[in-house]
This record gives sequence, structure tokens and C-alpha cells, in this order.
Amino acid sequence: MTKVQLTFKLSRSLTDDDLKQIAKVHSVYGMFATKVISAGQALFVEYDASRLSPKEVRATLEQHGLPLT
Repeated sequence: MTKVQLTFKLSRSLTDDDLKQIAKVHSVYGMFATKVISAGQALFVEYDASRLSPKEVRATLEQHGLPLT
């Protein structure tokens, strides 16, 4: 297992629905942690690089409707 950390900028402030979707992201195999940082302007993600690529992590977040830039 190789833990990797990425930070994604957000295009808007998160809503309550977005926060619910972030909770669902944790059910994706290989996703370890997500945290809203920088006063709600970015999303920190920790994942298993032996299971997911950065493109797959981004796609997972977008599939859950998160507003990435």
C-alpha cells in the first residue's frame, strides 16, 4: 500500500449535499481520507496509489458531484 495525498481546488463553497457526497467517497476502495481545507476552498484527499491513479481519484470526486476546478 502506498498512501498518497492530493489537494483539489474547489470552484465554489460546499453545500450540505456536497458534504454528504464526501462521506460516500470513503466507501470507494482505496480512498482513505478527505478533508475540506483552506477555509472551504480546497479538498485534501489521501488514497492508496497501488489501487487508484490521480485521474481515477479526480473522476471519483467528480462522479460524486463535487465542484472541482
